[in-house]
Amino acid sequence: MSSEIAPRRGFLQRLAGFAGLSAAASSAGAQTGRQAAGDYPFLPHYARAQNYRSLKQSSFDRTGGNADAWPIDAGATREVFASEGPGVITHIWFTIAAQSANHLKEIVLRIYWDGAAKPSVEVPVGDFFGLNLGQYFVYQSAFLNCSSVKALNCYFAMPFRKSARITATNESTERVHAFYSNIDYQIVPALPDEVLYFHAQYRQADPNKPTTNDWLTNGDADKLKNLDGQDNYVFAETRGRGHLMGVTLGVLQNQDYWMGEGDEMIFVDNESHPSITGTGTEDYFNGAWDFGGRDTAIPFAHLYNGAPLIVAGERPGGRYCLYRWHADNPITFTKYLKYTIEHGHANHRADNYFSVAYWYQAGAYTDFPELPGAETRIPRLKAVPGPGAPQPS
Repeated sequence: MSSEIAPRRGFLQRLAGFAGLSAAASSAGAQTGRQAAGDYPFLPHYARAQNYRSLKQSSFDRTGGNADAWPIDAGATREVFASEGPGVITHIWFTIAAQSANHLKEIVLRIYWDGAAKPSVEVPVGDFFGLNLGQYFVYQSAFLNCSSVKALNCYFAMPFRKSARITATNESTERVHAFYSNIDYQIVPALPDEVLYFHAQYRQADPNKPTTNDWLTNGDADKLKNLDGQDNYVFAETRGRGHLMGVTLGVLQNQDYWMGEGDEMIFVDNESHPSITGTGTEDYFNGAWDFGGRDTAIPFAHLYNGAPLIVAGERPGGRYCLYRWHADNPITFTKYLKYTIEHGHANHRADNYFSVAYWYQAGAYTDFPELPGAETRIPRLKAVPGPGAPQPS
């Protein structure tokens, strides 16, 4: 978003947007586990009789002692949840004590639905909870948060018909001393026909491949054009029917100046042309004006959008963690979805991206690209052409 453009959103527009957000949040909360409202829509669901059974699976000490966590040896996998259905996982909480400083990137969370051999969720544990650069920070959002201290929470509802299984694999060369887990779920009499399965997919580019190295400032790239998104960064690609819920993104800058200007382009049931095109990275994450600028950026964390981590921005080594939820208007697809964003205007920048896309889909989709190795998932500054960057040798 160019700083020369006049402000585009007035007070009344902001007020209307806030009212809509509040209404959507209230509606989303009221829908959880709701029975038919009948003639009493004023009566919340939690004041009515429910027909599910509330359960928890945790890492509690089976001997009755206080060793309430599992160790996970280097290279080992621990099953942290297994249940027959029909049911719904309602909340996941982890906290981890590990030798490796990079354990958020090295431990991989996988979720399998209905006995599938391959997972529909395959994500480094830190990235899954929005800590995409492998460091802890406290933040709050509608579906994910990190609470004081180092407590990881997920509130996405995850229904399953036949079975659900969750594992944690330690891909570090060092032992995880303590993996604490609490997973809350419901066993239900039945699930509706239209129920969809939760998915989450990890991707990274370290670095992104630029379309040009002929620039000294971001404005030099304004002459470039991009209508087909061919060189965009891809958050996720899937086939089937479902709807997109959003993304978490970590950016480690390799180059100088604002890392954004990239428009989101979302391809819905059309592989050659985006159905949705936005106006800039900070706009997509519902901030504005470079989040405040080079030395004056302001971190924020709201219900459906945030940039809760901004460190040394707009210079090599700058770090951003961002999230955007589409819970107010999940992006539906009937046969195909490709979820992308430009890296700089028309993809002119070569920064490092680490992302997780979250969506719901009919059936368990498992055709994921191969997960990058643990060592390559650790964010590191890369030598690339461009202003301010360490140059390739």
